[in-house]
Amino acid sequence: MPRLFALAAAALLALGLTTALPTTAAAVELGDDGLHKTDWMRDTFKDLREDLAEANAEGKRLAIIMEQRGCVYCTQMHEEIFPQPVLADYIRDNFFVVQMNLHGDTEVTDFDGEALSEKQAARKWGMLFTPTILFLPEEVPEDQTAAQSAVAVMPGAFGLGTTIDMFTWVAEKRYELDNGEDFQRYHARRIQERDNGSTD
Repeated sequence: MPRLFALAAAALLALGLTTALPTTAAAVELGDDGLHKTDWMRDTFKDLREDLAEANAEGKRLAIIMEQRGCVYCTQMHEEIFPQPVLADYIRDNFFVVQMNLHGDTEVTDFDGEALSEKQAARKWGMLFTPTILFLPEEVPEDQTAAQSAVAVMPGAFGLGTTIDMFTWVAEKRYELDNGEDFQRYHARRIQERDNGSTD
């Protein structure tokens, strides 16, 4: 019987009849640079001091997402995770997100005043993987870089729960709380609450 079910599933796939099945994948726009684009990403001059000031003026947190053309993990995040309404709405409402290209030549001005290309900034900040998200505080000392001042770094592709927990942990400034609940403990608690059916 399992073999028969497998053959039937293969036949459905071959006929393209699985479109009625639920899926979280979505068509995602690609820019000329080959990077995925969303409506919550900001097109700025990439002067991080200006971006931070604008984020603060809007009451949002600045986040930098580093991606690259052809990144399968970036594609996974943009097709399966970022489009989820609960996450997309949260990012849109709480974050000012600036996208950068791991191999890009667009000029970036770091918080320490150094002007360099995106790819030079990626090397300076020690970024090796995409996607990587840097979450910035509301104030950055003039002598610090984006990497030095980040309150959290999210390297790689994660599921919806982990991703929304990270954005929430940053937005709520839980990294400042003196309660011993670092992100891992916070995330573990949120997993348990979701398993218990809590919506808080």
